[in-house]
Amino acid sequence: MKFRGFDVCKRSCCLRAFLLLSVGLLPSWECSALAQQSAVAQTPQPSRPKSTETGIAAGEQPPGQELVGTISGTIVDGTEAPISEAHIKLSREGHPDQDVVSDDGGQFSFNNVTSGPFQLTISYAGFTPTTYSGTVSSGGSYIVPPIVLIVATKVTDVWVSMSQEEIAEAEIKDQEKQRIFGALPNFYVTYDPAAPPLTSKQKFKLAWKATTDPINIAVAAGTAGMEQAQNSSPGYGQGAQGYAKRFGAAYADSVTGTFLGAAILPSLFKQDPRYFYKGTGTVRSRMLYALAASVICKSDNGRWQTNYSVIVAGFVSAGISNLYYAPAADRGRPALTVENALIGIGSSAVTNVLQEFLFRKLTPRAPNYASANP
Repeated sequence: MKFRGFDVCKRSCCLRAFLLLSVGLLPSWECSALAQQSAVAQTPQPSRPKSTETGIAAGEQPPGQELVGTISGTIVDGTEAPISEAHIKLSREGHPDQDVVSDDGGQFSFNNVTSGPFQLTISYAGFTPTTYSGTVSSGGSYIVPPIVLIVATKVTDVWVSMSQEEIAEAEIKDQEKQRIFGALPNFYVTYDPAAPPLTSKQKFKLAWKATTDPINIAVAAGTAGMEQAQNSSPGYGQGAQGYAKRFGAAYADSVTGTFLGAAILPSLFKQDPRYFYKGTGTVRSRMLYALAASVICKSDNGRWQTNYSVIVAGFVSAGISNLYYAPAADRGRPALTVENALIGIGSSAVTNVLQEFLFRKLTPRAPNYASANP
């Protein structure tokens, strides 16, 4: 029907042209033109793709433009605490390396990353560098699982530019996060058998951290409350004034004992105030080790010696407490000073046993260190 209609139209056009030509109203050449126009009007035209506003056919990707993705993640330490200012390097074949540092929350991200395999190299002072590999898809977001950095204990190429003080500082940061049940401070134990010695500045810094910790202050307040309820040291009396005196004495004893036994005397005698967790051997050997640690300790040169710091601090602290904080009726009694000093040493031994067998299990952020032995 299509071609038949075209022939009819064409004959009609030619007939009209012949009639007009016969009366002199149409030049002879226009008859041919009219026939051609009619043929063109009836000829089907090929469809053209629709264009977008930018002139690119729908569904087509602009030439030279490649979809990019992102890579993001978090850097944490062995206690799962975020590490800020860690250095992360992104390496990809055929592309220049990119570098970023983690923020206060330990997070990092790389944007505008073309698809393909990649490798991340993470480093931070005092920790063993680690790597992570993956493949990012075109236009996709690759979320890296939390990357854990482990405190290094061996002297390797990483430590060429680091001092023992810097390594000790990194371990102190771990110790300050150690809390029994996630709350009670457990700062004076190290789980690194080859922990470097602390400087005098670091010993005082750790003592200040311990004595100003809100939980330790609350413990002193609780101790004063129990003494108030039992009316111990009745010379303090009752009421708010009596409680204030008991709290002041309890907190002063804590501050005096901590600074004397963990900062001042260890700096003078060059001894380490921390308990070095053993964790291996028979129950008997570990028990004897823990009990002995109340009267012996590691010196700053790594050798074991008599723990003059704890012994002297026990007697000095007991003497100060007896002289200034005890009720008037009890002051000046040498027997009370000796009794309190021995109680302090005994308490240290009990604490060491608990450190060896219990406290690590109750400390959710206790770090793991690589063995110091080759």
